[in-house]
Order: sequence, then structure tokens, then C-alpha cells
Amino acid sequence: MKKICIAALALLVSLSSFAQKNAKEILRTTDEAFFKTKEAARIGDELLLWQRNTGGWPKNYDMTVELSPEQKTSILSDKSRTDDSTIDNDATTIQLSFLARLYAQSGGQRYRDSFRKGIAYLLEAQYDNGGWPQFYPKGKAGYSTHITYNDEAMENVLDLFRDIVERKSPYDNAALVDEEMRARVKASFEKGIECILATQIVQNGELTVWCQQHDENTLLPAKARAYELPSFCSLESAYLVKLLMELDNPDDRVKRAVHSAMKWFDEHKISGYDFRKVDGKMSLVPDAEAKPIWARFYDLENGEPFVCDRDGVPRKSLDEIGLERRNGYGWYNDKPASLYKKYRKWASKWDPDGALDLTL
Repeated sequence: MKKICIAALALLVSLSSFAQKNAKEILRTTDEAFFKTKEAARIGDELLLWQRNTGGWPKNYDMTVELSPEQKTSILSDKSRTDDSTIDNDATTIQLSFLARLYAQSGGQRYRDSFRKGIAYLLEAQYDNGGWPQFYPKGKAGYSTHITYNDEAMENVLDLFRDIVERKSPYDNAALVDEEMRARVKASFEKGIECILATQIVQNGELTVWCQQHDENTLLPAKARAYELPSFCSLESAYLVKLLMELDNPDDRVKRAVHSAMKWFDEHKISGYDFRKVDGKMSLVPDAEAKPIWARFYDLENGEPFVCDRDGVPRKSLDEIGLERRNGYGWYNDKPASLYKKYRKWASKWDPDGALDLTL
């Protein structure tokens, strides 16, 4: 009786903590106890409602809230849509992770079938060159067909595929992922890495970093929204370098890619400034104690930082763009700084002779 009471109390604590989380936190959870609850099953069933016939999911909806009968009817009426299935903003990959964990704890065949349909969607959406578009099969904007690194879109797919290939829980279940699917996922993952290597920007004969998105045909840096111009992009590139450094037994191309990107990061860091809000405006503030940061965008000609408003005109200073974009976009970040320690460990293990002497 005491054990039962303790278990019940633990379950209540678990459910209480989940009630305080936002949708993405809930969908990302790995708490096995939660996946045995009715609440997890309810969320899983609603994810099935949201899944399009394509196999993918739309973005920017809270898919954890309890739906009314009218809402369910409305969502079901959109099942056949082909213009909103996407990997942007964590869509599709985050639902697949949740369903895989739910199946592992519940054995519900509908969750397995939904997961497998979603993996089939991702495999079908991949270009022959290894990249993924933001939307598939159709999108709402011209740039939706570009190979998309923005918001970690393609990286999220590759992270999921790597976990499947490496048989990490819950993808070690043969009933969920059979060997035929695992082989297809492995081939897709390898093509994705090839795409990353092929799209690394070359300037003056030197490998550098990546743009947020690359043209699906030419593989060149491409424009997305009006203020997201073809450029060297520090944030997206940092995530790609992290992924490359996580590869086991990297070949010479991967080693060159990592060394070159780290060299570029080191040469383009901004010291002595902090990016913070002053008098209601995000500003680049002189600060001798500030840790290095990087501009989100650097122009492709001279490698100089720029910002941009919705008019699509690159400018040097935040003072030159309107408040809406000035405060509404991450123009500077410190993500590359998190790579330095990882890089030194990586280089020591895989290529000590090629290790760079970095200044951070």
C-alpha cells in the first residue's frame, strides 16, 4: 500500500510539473512515467489529428491543449492540406520524438503508424542533393523550397535520424524502426551531411561558414524573408559545426569543414560590445567586460556585419532600422563561443596536427 501511495504521489507531481510547461517543453520530454499517463495519450491522439496526410505537421500551433469537438472537426478538415507540412520551428521532428516515446511506453499501434508515416514524409521530402526544404510538398513563400538551416530545421531532422541510426532509446525498438527503415534513414543522414559539406561557402579559395538557407539547385547562399539576405550566418553555422563535430570518425572533408569554420568564427568575433536593451531599444553597447559576440549576418563581399529592415536594404547600424525589426530579431548572438571548448576536445581526438590556436 505504501509503495502504491508513493507511486501515485510521484505521478501527481509529474502531472503537476507538466501543467506548468509550455507546449514544446512537453513535446520534448523524456519522462517515461509521463508517457504512461492518460494525459500523454490524450496529447498523442491530438498529434494524430494534427498530422497531415502528407505525414508531416504544420508549425506554430499548441498541439498539447485539450481540443473541443468543434476544434477537432476543423483540424480534421485540414488533413489534406499540402502547403503547411514543415520542418520549420521544430515542426514534425518534435511530434515524431513524442510519438516514439509514447509508443515505447504504451504500445499503441496508432502511435507507431503515425511515427512511421512521419519518417516516410521526411525521407520523401529530402532532395537528391541531401538537403531539406522548409516546407514540403508545397510552401507559402518562394523561399520555402530552399535548403533550410534557419531555426535548426535541417539539423533537427539529422539529429533525429542519427538517434535512429545509433539505436538510441526509444528508436531501438524493432517494432517501431525495422532494419529496412533504419537503412533508409542511415543513407538519408549521410546524404544530409554531404549537403552540409557541399554548401559551405567558399571565399577567395577558402572554406568559411554557411548561410541560413541555400538555393536547392545551385547550392549558393539564398534570400529568405526581406531582412534575411544571402550572407555568412553565424548562428546557423554554429549549429552545423556542432553537428559535424558530433560525427564519429570524421573524414578529411569533415575535418576541413570544422577547422575552416572555427577559423572564420575566430576571425569574425566582436569584442568589447554587448547586445542588450537600452531605453526600450536593442543596442550594441560598448562594454570592456563583455564576452565576444557575433553578428547574425556578415556580407558576402567583405565579411562585415550588417542589419536589415523589412525594406531589404543592408545597413551597418541598428540605429538605421525601425524599432519593430530592431527589437524583433536576434541580430547578435554568442552561440559560436560554445564551440571553442568542444573544438579543442574534438581536434585533440580526431586531428591534433590540424588543430588551430584560437584566441578565445
